[in-house]
Order: sequence, then structure tokens, then C-alpha cells
Amino acid sequence: MWNLVISLALGVAVAAAIRFGTEFGWAAAILPGMVVATAAYLVLARRTWKRLEALFDAMQREVQAQKFDKAIQTLEAGFALAPWQFLVASQLHSNIGILHYLRRDFDAALPHLRKSFSRNWIARGMLAVALYRKRDLDGMKKVFQDATKVSKKEGVLWSAWAWILEKEGDHAQAIAVLGRAVAANASDEKLKSSLQALQNGKKLKLGKLYEEQWFQFHLEAPPPQFAGPGFRGGRRAIYGR
Repeated sequence: MWNLVISLALGVAVAAAIRFGTEFGWAAAILPGMVVATAAYLVLARRTWKRLEALFDAMQREVQAQKFDKAIQTLEAGFALAPWQFLVASQLHSNIGILHYLRRDFDAALPHLRKSFSRNWIARGMLAVALYRKRDLDGMKKVFQDATKVSKKEGVLWSAWAWILEKEGDHAQAIAVLGRAVAANASDEKLKSSLQALQNGKKLKLGKLYEEQWFQFHLEAPPPQFAGPGFRGGRRAIYGR
């Protein structure tokens, strides 16, 4: 936010300088002011995001060293950047929530996941599952609905929703969800096979299809090769895309 305020102030200052320091009127002063404001905002925003990316890089190193507490502390330090740029806070909340969730500290994860970035499908999926664990089925449904609208290409997101519905005995709705998923992803063979399995009265085998992507939601116990926190800290985990 401060980046925007500073940029607008610079733009106004330039426009005012042209208006009152030359013989040109406001019509001629506005365009240069807008150019300066836009350029300043791009520079300041880029600087902020570079600092945030440095924090994420440090967080990844801590996670790879299995120092999850240190990784969370590193991310928390990033909230100092939040007043400067839009979306910084939601990106930080997304990743702090993900780290807590992967450690099975669902209560600590929930408040961060609630504030997560709407396009971070991993965080939004974890939020939906966390609400399901709290038996907030309406909340779970709403989060999945919103998340699959924004991240409709993420098959594991649709599949997690269908798995929960099937677990709750809502077989028809589970099929309906996967039907919508296939309609949105006509070439996704994993979604097609899951839909066919439910239509044939078989169980969903999402661990076989999605492996680590599925087990990170902690809805099923993973096999030994996927045991542990399982967080790789890649860009898809950080940015949800």
C-alpha cells in the first residue's frame, strides 16, 4: 500500500511542477505525472517482491533442512513488508498455513489458511480440508467451490472434494463434482478414471494417481516413501500455481 501512496505522491508532484513551473496547463501535466507514478510503482513493487522472494528462498532452505520452526519464523518476519505492497500478507499467510498443516498442527494452520491467497490452490484446499475436520461441511463446500472456480485445472483439488463427499456418503454429489471437473479438464485422464471408478461403485485411489500431492492433505495415511512433512518448497507450493 505504501508503494502505491509514494508512487501517487511522486506523480502528483511531477504534474504540479509542470503545471506551476511552466506555461503548460493541467492537461499537459497529467500524462507525465501518470507516467512517473506508474514507473515508480513498478520499481517499488518489484523491489518489495524481490525481498519477499528472498524470504521464500530462505524458507525453502530451512524446510529442506527440516527446520520447520525456523522456516515459519522466517516467513513471519516478512509481515514487515505487508504494509508496503498488496497481496504480500496473503502470500505469507498461505505458506505459514501450509507449513503448519503439513506438520499436522491443524489448529495453528487454520487462521493462516483463512487469510491465504485465493489463487494458492494448495492453501485453499488445505483450508477446505481443515474445515471438514472441524465438521464445518458448509464452510468446506464453499471453499472448494471458490477454489475450483479459480484453480479449475488442478485435478487433485476436485478429487479431494469428491473424496470427502464420498466419505460422507454423498455418492451422487461426489460424481457430480468429478463430472464438472472432467467437463473443465477434458484431457485429464486422472479425473476421468476417478469419475469412472465412482460410477462403477469403486473406491477412489487418489494416492496412486496423485502421490505426494494427495498425501499432503492428510486425508489418508501415506505409504512409507511419502511419510514425513513432505514439503518440497517449490514455486507451486509458494505461489499455488
